[in-house]
Amino acid sequence: MKHRRRIVSILLMLALVILPFQTVAAGTLPTGQESLAGTTVIMHTNDSHARAVPNSDSGYMGFTAVSALKKSYEAAGAQVILLDAGDTLHGLPFANLVKGESIVKIMNLAGYDAMTPGNHDFNYGSSTLKEISKNMNFPLLSSNIKNKSDNSDFLEDHIIIEKNGVKYGIFGLSTPETAYKTNPKNVTSIEFTNPVEAAKEEVKELEAEGAQVIIALAHLGLDESSEYTSKLVAEKVDGIDLIVDGHSHSVLEAGLTVGDTLIVSTGDYIQNIGVVIIGSDGAMKADLISASEYTGTDKAVDDKATEYQNEQEKLLSEVVGHTSVYLDGIREHVRAGETNLGDFTTDAFRYVTGADVAITNGGGIRASIEIGDISRKDLVTVFPFGNYVVTKKVTGEAILEALELGASTYPEPLGGFLQVSGITYTIDASKLSGKRISDVKVNGVAIDKKAEYLLATNDFIIAGGDGYTMLADFKVENEFGSIEDVLLEYLKEKGTINQESANRIKIVGLNAEVPEVTETPEVTEVPEVTDTEDESSEDSTYVVQKGDNLWKIAVKLFGDAGKWKKIYEWNKDTIKNPNLIYIGQELRIAAE
Repeated sequence: MKHRRRIVSILLMLALVILPFQTVAAGTLPTGQESLAGTTVIMHTNDSHARAVPNSDSGYMGFTAVSALKKSYEAAGAQVILLDAGDTLHGLPFANLVKGESIVKIMNLAGYDAMTPGNHDFNYGSSTLKEISKNMNFPLLSSNIKNKSDNSDFLEDHIIIEKNGVKYGIFGLSTPETAYKTNPKNVTSIEFTNPVEAAKEEVKELEAEGAQVIIALAHLGLDESSEYTSKLVAEKVDGIDLIVDGHSHSVLEAGLTVGDTLIVSTGDYIQNIGVVIIGSDGAMKADLISASEYTGTDKAVDDKATEYQNEQEKLLSEVVGHTSVYLDGIREHVRAGETNLGDFTTDAFRYVTGADVAITNGGGIRASIEIGDISRKDLVTVFPFGNYVVTKKVTGEAILEALELGASTYPEPLGGFLQVSGITYTIDASKLSGKRISDVKVNGVAIDKKAEYLLATNDFIIAGGDGYTMLADFKVENEFGSIEDVLLEYLKEKGTINQESANRIKIVGLNAEVPEVTETPEVTEVPEVTDTEDESSEDSTYVVQKGDNLWKIAVKLFGDAGKWKKIYEWNKDTIKNPNLIYIGQELRIAAE
């Protein structure tokens, strides 16, 4: 890797003129016993979702630990670059009630050097995010967001920071999924371009400006269902030494090396602080530091956090209802099945709007509610995104398409899995995606594809978020208050919540073998199948395209949908679920 080699030679020369110092210890925490003079430390966080304040029960370290750790490294003689990979300014009342102002002020105190926005950082709207960035003492970076009006850059694309005589070029990358993983209305004036192509241009520009180490500060993630990932950028773009990543909440204990690029990510909620130690020889060592390893705090950060908490506490502590049962909002549950919290929420939507059917995406439910009093803070914590409730008259056919999408990855968790009210249906997990839903009834009557139904949901889903584009073009009937306000109104009527899961969604075929598909759809184009790099093999490789599933690929390649089983057999080592393949995934096609 030419950048890594360049920094090695430069730092070795520097080492000859710097006064002798002890080498970095085997661990990555500063102990106070050794000198870190000449060492550069890249500290990083991602996907904190406004978990700015420590919570020992949950293992959240808060920005106070980040700030204290930075100061500890500096006290030991290291020079530090502190970066954040996004989804930071929104998530809990601490941030939401003041549109991220509290987070920005604390990040300023902690001494951040740069941040790239995540999709949820757009939840206040792109224009608000731009205003928020003016209060940052550090640049908000992204090289692949353009203003639609004139194709100009929405944000600054890169910076160069010099530490220990070495120039670090840092550029931002944002996930194009932001177009539908925030409310689409939040980003109507901007567009997200191809991050791979943007990265190639940034490397060229930074090299021309003299950067010796190039860092991509990315909110792309490693989720294989995403079209663009940090792994893809590492594979396709030469010259990136380090990718500081976010979005998929991946925990990379010692980083992930892809070619000549090191990818690092901490997980989420500041349960870990990421560090990359760059020694005098230029070698990079990645590690994660958890709350069990580091307990340092910064009083200035703690005081600022307390100031905001005190301002908000009186409003948020108001009791608005009561529940006699645990309301289940566990991430893995609401994204892969019906829960009583999902039922309660969608029942509230129907009650307030008078809709025939109500749905909400499991990924929008961010916490559970314990037995006892329900406060405003509980409601805002469960639904932190500031969404409001909308109704539309939609066809039965559109509802069926939405149900199919929500069940498309079952039993794998999916943010778009639907919690429902006013409707019952069956998911047959043994069938291929798109053909799983049956026995659909609206208020006890079989659904009519051609009939119109009044549908209530949140504004994120109704605008096409989470891929629900089949609902986007129908005319809005009415807009209601925030989800919090709707739940408050329902709680006033109910008083005490005591509902268990209502069994609105029936699951069958979970352990059954997926049957052969006898239907052969019309195929207008057969994508090219490229040879593998091993010229001695007669096997070939097929790259999964948008809209593919195994039976469609079988038709494209063999003209026989039934041969999907063979494709599955050839790729069992990489396909865990035959109903779940990903754009860009390479499938082995054996010679016959």
